[in-house]
Amino acid sequence: MSETGNFIYSKIEEDISPSGRFFGKKIHTRFPPEPNGFLHIGHAKAMYISYLSAKKFDGFFNLRMDDTNPSKEDSSFIESIIEDVKWLGIDFGDKIYYASDYFEAMYQNAINLINKGLAYVCDLTAEETKKFRGDLQNPAVSPFRDRSIEENLDLFQRMRAGEFEDGSKTLRAKIDLFSGNFNLRDPVLYRIMKKNHHRTGNLWPIYPMYDYAHPIEDVLEGITHSLCSIEFGDHKPLYDWVVEHIDSEHKPRRIEFSRLNLDHTVMSKRKLKLLVDKGIVSGWDDPRMPTISGLRRRGFTPDSIKSFCQKIGISKSVGTVEYQLLESCLRDDLNLKANRVMAVLNPVKLVIENYPEGKEEEFEIENNPNDESAGNRKISFGRVLYVERADFMKEKTKGFFRLFPGSTVRLKSAYAVTCTGYKEDKNGNVTEINCKYHPETFGGKNLEGVKIKSTIHWLNVNHCIDIQVNLYDSLFTCDNPDESGDFLNNINENSLEVLENCKIEDFVKNCSPGEHFQFLRNGYFCLDSSKSAKGNLIFNKSVSLKSSYKVSR
Repeated sequence: MSETGNFIYSKIEEDISPSGRFFGKKIHTRFPPEPNGFLHIGHAKAMYISYLSAKKFDGFFNLRMDDTNPSKEDSSFIESIIEDVKWLGIDFGDKIYYASDYFEAMYQNAINLINKGLAYVCDLTAEETKKFRGDLQNPAVSPFRDRSIEENLDLFQRMRAGEFEDGSKTLRAKIDLFSGNFNLRDPVLYRIMKKNHHRTGNLWPIYPMYDYAHPIEDVLEGITHSLCSIEFGDHKPLYDWVVEHIDSEHKPRRIEFSRLNLDHTVMSKRKLKLLVDKGIVSGWDDPRMPTISGLRRRGFTPDSIKSFCQKIGISKSVGTVEYQLLESCLRDDLNLKANRVMAVLNPVKLVIENYPEGKEEEFEIENNPNDESAGNRKISFGRVLYVERADFMKEKTKGFFRLFPGSTVRLKSAYAVTCTGYKEDKNGNVTEINCKYHPETFGGKNLEGVKIKSTIHWLNVNHCIDIQVNLYDSLFTCDNPDESGDFLNNINENSLEVLENCKIEDFVKNCSPGEHFQFLRNGYFCLDSSKSAKGNLIFNKSVSLKSSYKVSR
């Protein structure tokens, strides 16, 4: 998503030129989510496109809730959307717009369409409407299409008064029953739905359909450029039909771009809701979900998501982006921002036999080698340490240069130690590693006659605390979870691994929810903003230290 140019910017420049349709006017865009679920990474792309387009041309940007379906909407979704938009750094001003603000205007426009002979009340049920929709060889059918204007007005006003049962009648546009675009085969504009609305209560027993409401909202708000993803392309003729026939001088320009497809995940809110409802994930903000809230809990940053959206760019071609590109953007961001910390995820004790009992030293270690302003901290060293169990082997294998009997390694920012042996329990599990240290090697000095090939991290057993660590993998086992027909068949049963009794430097006990760290040699982690509590710290792995990616189109 280049900030210098793309095909959307080119069209806007055309529109604001002296011969353009919006010459002399301020560019006005919007982001109009339906509050029937949490926002996901695809919404972030769409949001940035509209927001940055307005910002590029010194225009206006609206956040609008398209709340036209109370059967699926909830105020908690609205709260999460607002929180996510703010967190992403999108400035929508002091006002949040709602489709429900325009219910009366939409109703009056529907009355006008009836008076023009362009809308009629139909008694077909949803099932019957689908049945009589026709095909490419046969037109749609409605036996109620030729009702008089007077009868349609009477029936629609009675629908508004709540006289009829849910699903018994609809208001349909009279467009073209023969159209090859099925969205124009007399689409439904209003349906009866006696549901309580989160803002209007029980005031309305009828609600407008999205395809009817959306263009009216754009017109009333003065939107100049209605930017949306390309899967809505077949709906554009209906959008234009509504704009044309509601007698407005303002005509927004509709521009489509390719939606975001990310491998190893699903983007449909219906499918994400199913994951939540079936308990496959812990909620909409589960760190394995592609929702903004889930990504935030996992440790993604606003800058990393914006960078990702910029790298994938804007086009009309449909393709799939590898999740690893998103991870790469986060890795680049956290490499600059995240302080380093010693953490041992699978600890085993290392006892330095020739180090004086009771003695402790403090060594200074840098917080972030890529940020001088981050400064240094002190870390305590003693006779008994924790190291990673994976850093020790009873017998050396080819390519292994860490701890095994007779090997010498360097303890980061401390001394070199030589392994002298180990202890194990009756099951053969190593319970203790024994070493001797070389005082003359402090500060990175070499040990005479020994080439040290490995440096490992460690913790003083007296100056660390316990934490839980959540390790995440892809929620799905394949690139395209829908390829088998049912995406639930491709759930990765091992997408979450919980590690208990991990160890970390004790200063971390004062960190804030959402704070990021690089666990040396392990990856980037953040303190879970939802589940952590004082004395019970839970860290989520955000991304590993290394990876590769590609973008396929």
